[in-house]
Amino acid sequence: MAILHENYSLKKYNTFGIEAKANYFIEFDTIDEIQSFLKVHPLNNITFHILGGGSNILFAGDYEGIIIHPNIKGIEIVEENEDSVLVKAGANEDWDEFVDWAVTREYGGIENLSHIPGVVGAVPVQNIGAYGVEACQVIEKLDAISIESNKQVEFENFHCEFDYRNSVFKKEYKNLFIITHVYFRLSKKPEFNLEYGAIQTELKNYSEVSLKNIREVIIKIRESKLPDPKVIGNAGSFFKNPIVETRFAEKLLAKFPDCPNYELDNTNIKLAAGWMIEQCGWKGKQVGQAGVHKDQALVLVNLGNAKGVEVLQLANDIKKSVLFKYGVKLEMEVNAI
Repeated sequence: MAILHENYSLKKYNTFGIEAKANYFIEFDTIDEIQSFLKVHPLNNITFHILGGGSNILFAGDYEGIIIHPNIKGIEIVEENEDSVLVKAGANEDWDEFVDWAVTREYGGIENLSHIPGVVGAVPVQNIGAYGVEACQVIEKLDAISIESNKQVEFENFHCEFDYRNSVFKKEYKNLFIITHVYFRLSKKPEFNLEYGAIQTELKNYSEVSLKNIREVIIKIRESKLPDPKVIGNAGSFFKNPIVETRFAEKLLAKFPDCPNYELDNTNIKLAAGWMIEQCGWKGKQVGQAGVHKDQALVLVNLGNAKGVEVLQLANDIKKSVLFKYGVKLEMEVNAI
């Protein structure tokens, strides 16, 4: 049975390790519990936030409302053929443990997304991506509860309007649905994506290219680049890599030829936010108890007992300096509330 907690600490529910309290906090283990709660407590005129693993959130202060935490678990194969399996995973399954589950069974498609913190329910919201792969490539559909109607709803992939680190659940459907399960189409005959970063170089140390070895390599690369939230509070990449029009990029690169860039199509270029932040002198810099990681300028960190407002102020100062120097507006990947 779901219990409504008052004045509840959120420190263990965000990877920044920020101390903040919610007026109310409720955790659900089943769909029935969610629907029973919504039947008695409609959220029409109540401030609330749906919280997953807290790996992509910054609490800028105490939360004056209800934090809703779906705790639905379970992994099952619901469909299978010669080429693929359709796997249904509960919203609060740990994402990296799910990747390990798939790789162990030799189901391909998400091995490049290894070692990304968070839970399954947040994956379609954020459309997580890494090393040339995005979650939208393997998500077939998802189940959710409509907060307005209290009914179960199914979203096919195209309904989610996936984009770079974005989806309809971060825009017009934000806080309108509670995701309960996500369905992933995984391959029994995987095609490896090895073109990004140092994957191929690292794989030379292995006797063969396999899902298991690709996962090991990506974990190794990520651990070398990104700090462990269990050691130092952070939410991974704090900013999105900005996408700009080719004409703007050409002018920028004429002035700053060393700026890393990646051609997306004939009209858009992706720039490296971390490089620009580092060039602006922020790498390793500390402001109060908040700071920029010494090895990765894209990561903001809690150096002890930082308050959310300290991290947010640091982020805003970084955005201003990048805009002033490069004319590029950085967008936060982390959700600040």
